[in-house]
Amino acid sequence: MDWLDSIIKTFFDFDAMWQVFPQLLGVGLVNTLVISIAATVIGVVLGMIIAIMGISSSRWLRVPARIYTDVFRGLPAILTILLIGQGFARFSQQLFGPSPYPLGILALSLIASAYIGEIFRAGIQSVDRGQLEACRALGMSYGKAMRLVVVPQGIRRVLPALVNQFIAIVKDSSLVYFLGLLVSERELFRVGQDAAVLTGNLSPLVMAGLFYLVITVPLTHLVNFFDNRFRTGRRKATPPKSGLDELDEVQPPLPATTGSNT
Repeated sequence: MDWLDSIIKTFFDFDAMWQVFPQLLGVGLVNTLVISIAATVIGVVLGMIIAIMGISSSRWLRVPARIYTDVFRGLPAILTILLIGQGFARFSQQLFGPSPYPLGILALSLIASAYIGEIFRAGIQSVDRGQLEACRALGMSYGKAMRLVVVPQGIRRVLPALVNQFIAIVKDSSLVYFLGLLVSERELFRVGQDAAVLTGNLSPLVMAGLFYLVITVPLTHLVNFFDNRFRTGRRKATPPKSGLDELDEVQPPLPATTGSNT
């Protein structure tokens, strides 16, 4: 069973895992969450703008939104990260210094906004058009009806898809290491990779993968919970009442009978 011992020593060396655990927890996990959350927030804002442009009646808004979505959804994520990270490096140095950290967040934000824009567009268009017409009949403007009635319902319907997109961003954040992050800015994958190179063992990368599972698996179950909640509704189904109970409420009570005199 030499092959089994080799696999255990290469991928499941608990001493190597324990040595890299503090760095994964204190540096890698923090930076992964910062990159993912920041990219998601920016992506949600840009995605909503892209979605509104995509459903606009003006071609001058629809066509650029369609091109933007097709480009950033069609390109591989690593290519987008390299193009943004290297193409805007000189401009970024004037604002943020030599760190490519902000450019990594920007690249992930552009990728996320293309997907989130499509999610929002589908959610908004899934709302019955009669609700918009009813709002207009009540005297509400188009913008007010969309902002107060249609868009909130559309967002609620796509919340599970948004959580799925956040999970994808968490995993794509591992590609930012191609830009060459500083030691204090390393995310989970880069911390695990550096430790694997130093030790000549892949167990630190396996440990980094476990951290990704700790983040993504609970979120996956959270998506399923929200999806089931939105499908079934908040109210629990109650069994129908018997028609005899309603009949008893309508009919007056019978007079009490007295015993017969003998």
